[in-house]
Formats: sequence, structure tokens, C-alpha cells
Amino acid sequence: ETTGTGPYVIGALNGDVDNHHELIARHQLHIAEPITTDAKVIPTLVSRQMRDGLPLAEAFRRTVAAFEGSVAIGAATTRDPHHLALALRGSGQALYVGLTEDTFVVASEPYGVIEECERYLRMDGETPGNPQNPAASRGQVVMLARSSAGELTGITRIAYDGTALPLADKNLARAAVTTRDIDRGEFRHFLLKEIGEAPVSLQKTLRGRLVRHHGKLRVALPPASLPQAAVEALQQGRTKRILVIGQGTAAVAGQAIAGALNDALVRTSLSITALPATELSGFSMRDDMRDTLIIAVSQSGTTTDTNRTVDLVRQRGATVLAIVNRRGSDLTDKADGVLYTSDGRDVEMSVASTKAFYAQCAAGQLLALALARAANVADDQKEHELLQALLDLPTAMRAVLQQDDAIAEIARRLAPQRRYWALVGNGKNRTAAAEIRIKLSELCYKSIACDATEDKKHIDLSAEPMILVCAAGLTGSTADDVAKEVAIYKAHKACPIVIATAGEARFSSAAATIHVPAVHPALAYILSTMAGHLFGYRTALAIDQLALPLRRMRGAIEEVVAEGAAGKDVLGELRPHLQQPWLEFRKDLLLGRYDGTLEARTAARLVSLCNYALGFVPLDVFAIEFGEPGAPGVVVDRLTEELTHGIDQLTRPVDAIKHQAKTVTVGISRNDEAVLTVPLVKALLEAGAHRDHIGYRDLRALAGLDPAVVSVLGSTRYRIDGNLEAGNARIHVIDQRGIATTLRSRTSGNPVLRGTKHLVAMERQCIVAKGRSDDRTVLLVPEVEQNKTIGITLLHVKFHEHMDAGSLRSVLGGYRNRYAALSDAVTETEPAFDEGLLAAMPVVDLLCEPINALADRWRNGSLHRG
Repeated sequence: ETTGTGPYVIGALNGDVDNHHELIARHQLHIAEPITTDAKVIPTLVSRQMRDGLPLAEAFRRTVAAFEGSVAIGAATTRDPHHLALALRGSGQALYVGLTEDTFVVASEPYGVIEECERYLRMDGETPGNPQNPAASRGQVVMLARSSAGELTGITRIAYDGTALPLADKNLARAAVTTRDIDRGEFRHFLLKEIGEAPVSLQKTLRGRLVRHHGKLRVALPPASLPQAAVEALQQGRTKRILVIGQGTAAVAGQAIAGALNDALVRTSLSITALPATELSGFSMRDDMRDTLIIAVSQSGTTTDTNRTVDLVRQRGATVLAIVNRRGSDLTDKADGVLYTSDGRDVEMSVASTKAFYAQCAAGQLLALALARAANVADDQKEHELLQALLDLPTAMRAVLQQDDAIAEIARRLAPQRRYWALVGNGKNRTAAAEIRIKLSELCYKSIACDATEDKKHIDLSAEPMILVCAAGLTGSTADDVAKEVAIYKAHKACPIVIATAGEARFSSAAATIHVPAVHPALAYILSTMAGHLFGYRTALAIDQLALPLRRMRGAIEEVVAEGAAGKDVLGELRPHLQQPWLEFRKDLLLGRYDGTLEARTAARLVSLCNYALGFVPLDVFAIEFGEPGAPGVVVDRLTEELTHGIDQLTRPVDAIKHQAKTVTVGISRNDEAVLTVPLVKALLEAGAHRDHIGYRDLRALAGLDPAVVSVLGSTRYRIDGNLEAGNARIHVIDQRGIATTLRSRTSGNPVLRGTKHLVAMERQCIVAKGRSDDRTVLLVPEVEQNKTIGITLLHVKFHEHMDAGSLRSVLGGYRNRYAALSDAVTETEPAFDEGLLAAMPVVDLLCEPINALADRWRNGSLHRG
């Protein structure tokens, strides 16, 4: 059973080994994932280079270094049968190498290694292995040697550019979970186990985060979850908007969190929005996002789309808070603050995530209340009431679990025969509907609509669908209106099933009602979601149960014809075994229980083939219907094939779904790598500036300045220590290159950070400057980590003397918006701004002189250097 991670490629490089399991055994390896072998380009490219004399490690490194995007790859070759090569690059993917006696265990999650290994190496696909070559050295290649299996000496690690990355014991981690954490126990599926664990998971999310103040409950988050810098940004009004991002279930939890934030921060002017991470990175990015607080939600902390978006917003100066379950995951390394759900180690083995959703909503509610207090808009009484309701919520969740049998009966009776399904809800119940839709789709293989309750009658009510109505916590006129909508659904031959608060009698027209306990209205949607998760689980089992007669028939065929045991009258021997399951199938087929699941073609062929197999129709008619002789063996073969098709259409494995996102995509790239190829940007990185420490706005500014640059003559890198705001920051030279090696830095005698460098550090924005005494032009670029300037890279730059007006408009527009500023300054007194006069102005002056001074020269006609 898969945990929903991947993808992975194992290639037998020369095609000499067809049995990959034999290959794995030969390497003393255990692969804890499904293996795919369709990426034949990898074996071809590696083999070609090995024929030229390169060893496996180097041939593999050169091959994978040429790929774009995020990858996790494994390769083996008969040319070097005693080694296995692994490669990891990018965010979202993961590879773990477990070490135990005489064995390496390779998996995409720690869960895959802990049964055999206590220690493991977590490969790093993002951190540059060579600071002097950051772009090319991202990603790692690891070689595992059979001769030292299970030992650290059997692992060789290099960066993507070939830089050696030596290993020591300190590089190995110890599993934070045990086999007990991933044991299914007495439960039939991990999904049901995890729904059952949800109350405890939510309790752990609250633990240690609530205090009593003057008798009232209050949220108390540590600086590790809510950094002081984020609090101050709210208090000082520097934070203007909050964006909650995630993908899939985490994105839906983000909707709930955004709702809680809007409730808690209603008295502020903050703009609060929830959106998928990919929507933010694709369409809502700004060059400067220092006014933005990002709340990134992820269960595993390894979601590629979310992590890549976090990378991009951090480059633009946004503050990032993460709500995540996995300690030590990629997202926790990227965030400024982390609020763990449960205890940060809550394992979810089912692909369909459930308990994480409830914990994420609870954590988001805590964060919303904490941010309201940070913004000085907290309501003590409302906060107390909401927190008390959160503390009481696990008891209500356990009451929902006790409704499982009743929910199972409703699911079995009403769901399978309906071909079309829909989810509806109002307010926060709309979030519940969106989340239940995901689980129903994943578990039951349905494409399902999700709408506001009142919209359903305007859209596709004519489909006569089964409609699950999320209505827990509704009161007053809103509940009355939803009851009217339910009656409309029923009148139009739909099948409405309502999730409502216990004791609510307004939904009598529903086909069935699922009752949940009464809780605080702001939290009732969580109980709607939990009931919906149980409904989805029981519906999947009800559909899967429909395959039982077909499985029995196929099993009978396999038993009778196994190893040629059947005699000449194979159909005669089969008939007693087929008759009972055939009658069960035919009965349910006539009752319409297969209408929503089994394809019409499959049902028709099964009926026809069973009629032949059971002797209801003579075999001499078979050729007319199926186009081949009606021999008993042919009938058995065709019936077996059709039974397999029917079983496939009805099987619902629950924990491991048919198609899961991580097996078919590695996520967005949105890497903006094109800007890194600009010569001026390349010169900055070659000078030693760390790619992750350069803001995207500065990268864009450098790309815009590049056409004005003749050459980069040298560079100086500075480290900044101390506190800028307190005025005790110091600056020190750490590297000099080119012309800078012949120059003495003023900071060597006086390390106090002052002047232009102080301005750059404070503004965190690049500046072009001209020396007062030596007339040299330099470009100063700040290096920023977690919104703190930690260094400056200075480039000695030679600019063109003059450029055409069109090119200068572009250069000035991209650098501190000087074109617009100059135009505005001139037109304060002049009727128009004559752009053509830019060509007469020295480029350095346009970049360095104060705007008002340039405007005076413009008005006075002193365009050339005086």
C-alpha cells in the first residue's frame, strides 16, 4: 500500500536486466515505492556516456544535470552492477537513504525506512553545494556501494556540479516516528484509523498554546510560531495584506483559515485572501511583497507547488508563516515562523488526508486570534468563547464518530446508484463542502460539483444528482432558506442528504439526514466535514462491495481452470460455482445499484457472457454476437476479461487511490531562471552573492540595468554584523576580486556601517552610486535573509556614455522607477516631457543624480556634463 509519494524511476541502463526485482536483490536494496520504468531516456543517455569511459556517478550526474524541473531519480546499470545512483533536485521531491546492517533502504518518505532502519540520510535537492557556483550546484547525486551496504562509507555524495559533499554521522537523522505510528492496528483502512485519531490530533494542536488571563482563555504562541518581526509589522501598519496558500486539502483549509482571519481582524484594513499557491505564483506576484504576510498550509511540508511559491514570495520580501505537520520538512526551513499541527509528527498513511484538515483549521483559528491580539483588535470575550469551544470540539467529534453505522447505511442505500453527485454549503459550510468534495472524488472516482446552496437550482439541478448539503450550525432564516432549497432539490428528483445539527427538524424533505452535535457556529463546519469524510469512506466501501459477486465469479474460474485442472466440459464444471454470485449480480443490476458505477458496455457484455457460460444461450450464437467461435475456452477467456474490467471499475482501495497528484506531476517550476542568465546577474552570483539572499526586485532591477553596462571590472563582498535599527551594525570585507583587489576599502579602518552602504542595508534595495573622489561607478546589492540585511555585494561597473532614448526609458523604468519620477518632476513646471532628450544625457548621471537636480538640468537645457 502506497503512502502517496513519488515519482521514481529505476532504469536497467543497458536493457540487460529485465527483472528489476532481481536487480534490487542483487544490490541488497529494498525499494519502498512502486517502480516505474518508462523513462527510457535516462538509461540511454547514461549508457552512452559510460561507453565513452565515464564512471556511473559522473555519467549519471551529467545526465540529470541537463534536466529541468524537480526530479527524484534512481538508476542502475549492468556495466557497474555493484552501485546504485540516486539524484534529487528541486523542492517537493524527497529521497531518503536508510542505513541498517548490510542494507540500504531507499524511500521517498521516512516512513519507508523506519521499519528497517533507525538512521537515514535525507538528500537535499535545493541547497547549493558550492557557494561559488550556486545555480549549477543545486541538487545532489548519491552513489550507494554494495560492498559497504548499510555503512556510511558506502555512500558517496556530490553536488550537481560535481562538488564533493563529504558525509559524517552528523549528516544522518534518526526517525522521529516508529513502526507503531504507521501501524494500521485493528482498522480495515488507514483512512478510518486517521479519522478516528482526529479528536486527539486536534487536542494536541491546542496543547500548550492556551493560557488563562484574568479568568479568560487566551492564545499564547511562541516567537518560533509568530516571530516578533511579524507582530511589529502588524502593529506598525507595514503589513497590508495576508494571503493564505496551499494546494488541495491544504488550500481548502486555507479558506477556513482566511475566514477565521477575517472574523478576528474585521476591525483592521487588512486585505485577507485564500488562494491556491499556484494562483499566487502564477498571477498575483509583485516585485515588492514586503507588505504581505503569507500563511502557507501543508500537511507534509513537501508540497512542491506550495514550497516553490514560498521561495518566490520570500525573494520578494514577504514574511512567511507555515502551518505544517512535519518537523524538519522543507517548508519549515523556508518559513519565518512555524505553527505545527498536532505534535508536528502526526503520521497520515492514507493518500486521502483527513485528520490533518481539522488540525490545520484549529491551528489557523489560533493564529487568527493571535494576529488579532498582535494588531490590537482582540475581543477578550469572543476569544474566550471561541477557545473554549475549540477545547470542547474533540468531544463533539467523538460523537460524530459514533454516527458511523448510521452514515454507512445512508451511503450504501443512496449513493452508488446515483451517477451524478454534488456538494453544497453556505458560509463556512461552503468550505466543508469543498473539502468533502475532494475526499468523495479521491475515494469514489467521481467528478463532483461544489456550489453555494442556493446556486444549485440555477446550475445543474436537471442532472437529478445526489446532493450532500452541509448545514451544520445554521440557525434562523438562513436555516429556513436552506430547508426550502432542499425541498426544491427533492421536487426535481434529486437526492438530497443533509448534514445538520442534532435536533434540527427543518430538513424533513431530505432523503436522509446525518446529525452532528451542536457546537460554536464558527466551528460547526468542522463537524460537517468529519461527517462528510465518513460518508465518503462508507460510500467507497459500498461501491467496492458491488464488485464482490464479480470477484467470486473470477475466483471460481481461476480455481477450476488452475493449472489445467478443468476437464473437457469446463463450462459444466464452472456452472455450479458461477450461479450464486451471478444471481446476486443480476439482482443488484436490475435494482439499479450499478447505475452510477458500472459502464453500460461492461454490464451488457457481462450479462451476455454469463448467459453463454451458464447455458442460458446456445454457444452457436456466440460467433454472431462476438465475432469469434463459441468454443468453451473462448467463452471462459472473454468472461474472465470482462469480469476483470468490471472489477476494475468497481474497486475502491481507499488508502491508495487510482491516480494521485504526486505520481503524475512534480509541480510548478515558476523558477524565473531566465533572469539568472542576464550577464549582470551572472556577474553578481559569480562574485559570490548567494542566490537565495538576493531579492527578486533587485534581480529584476539588475536585468533592467544590464543593457547600460559595458563591463563589470571587479567586486567586493561585505558581511554585516550587529543591529541596524539600534545603530551598532558593523561591515567587514570578506572577498575582493578584479579591480577591487587593488583598492583599499574604507571599512578596513572604520567598520561602522554608514553612508550609502547603510542606506542600502536599511532600504534593502540595490543602488547605483558614483564615487565623489575617484568618479568610479559602483552597484551595491543587499543580501537579505529572513528580512534582515546580512551583507552587501558591490560591483565595480563601467556604463555606456550615452544610449538611445528608447533603451534609456527601459533602463530607467526598471531601476527604482526613475523614468516616471523624472517625467513627473519635469512636468511640474513644463507642459510635456521630451523623452528624446534622454539620449543627450550621460547614462551615469541619469542613474545617480538626484531627480530634482536632473529635472533642473532638463529645464535649463544643461543636458551634457558641465
